[in-house]
Amino acid sequence: MTLLILGIVLWCAAHLFKRLAPAQRSALADRMGDGAKGVVALVLLIAVILMILGYRWSDFVFVYEPPEWGRHLNNLLMLIAVALFGVGSSKSRLRARMRHPMLLGMLTWAVAHLLVNGDLASLLLFGLLGLWAIAEMIAINRAEPIWTPWQGGSLAGDIRLAVISVVVFGVIAGIHTWLGYYPFPA
Repeated sequence: MTLLILGIVLWCAAHLFKRLAPAQRSALADRMGDGAKGVVALVLLIAVILMILGYRWSDFVFVYEPPEWGRHLNNLLMLIAVALFGVGSSKSRLRARMRHPMLLGMLTWAVAHLLVNGDLASLLLFGLLGLWAIAEMIAINRAEPIWTPWQGGSLAGDIRLAVISVVVFGVIAGIHTWLGYYPFPA
């Protein structure tokens, strides 16, 4: 469980560094140029690896019994989460209406997984990453209180986002099945 917690701490620290220590982040960027982004990306990659290994290697410690209906809602929320992750890069009309689509996607992903996993490792991973997403939105809103929505979007962009979201959701479900976690109700 130590690797899992270390991965979560690294993930949160790397993402919040820019907001909580802007002078230090700016100094790092001045010293390293674009290399600073590479360092942050490497820290995030290490964080993800630690979270995956820490989660997979954690002993099962029961915390709560997930509800029976949780799997149904989980799948719906996961489809929404996948779509939210894509909104920020899409030409969908939703992009103009949402300030933090990826963070909302992360929060939705976290809640969805808490509906189907009642063990301590899941509570730590999904619960803390969900709380991180909320903290990140608050930090961004405080640092940049004025938001200029993206201009554009079309019905074609909405349809493309929907199709890509369904395909990516199918790939994720396939990977979960391959790993032994069949995501759909029996």
